[in-house]
Amino acid sequence: MGRMTEGNLDIRPVARDEAGELLTLRRAAFVTEAQQYGDPHIPPLTQTLDELRADLEADGVVTLGGWQGHRLVGSIRVLVEGTKATLGRFAVAPDLQGQGFGTELLLAILPYLPDGIEEVWVFTGRDSVQNLALYEKHGYEHQHDQTAGDLTYAFLRKTLGGDDD
Repeated sequence: MGRMTEGNLDIRPVARDEAGELLTLRRAAFVTEAQQYGDPHIPPLTQTLDELRADLEADGVVTLGGWQGHRLVGSIRVLVEGTKATLGRFAVAPDLQGQGFGTELLLAILPYLPDGIEEVWVFTGRDSVQNLALYEKHGYEHQHDQTAGDLTYAFLRKTLGGDDD
């Protein structure tokens, strides 16, 4: 069948009782990044199940998951603060990367954003070339870098509404 088309993921908010699946997915997805940066203590790998459950229920946080059948294969976390939304913890199962699921998740967040959001920020490892390319393709513009410990994160921003689409 070749390339799968848009819309083959079932995308919806992750429920509290799905926290275990989400933790497993994130760990699998972020190990690659941790190896790349030589740091096994990046936040997505050190968060506990209880912390993750609390985060799923926190005000202003929307965590979307993408399911293929019964398997959670991707997720993205959105933090809403005033007129700003920040995307993070973007994860796609390692065996399914490069199939467009990340794009589907990235596009799926917009309907979940509350009214009044004017800008969406995203951050990723400065060396995560694929992530950066994906964000830039979808209208996110690099703003600045920020170093935390041994890691340097790139911050990108997309403005919503206004005159330009």
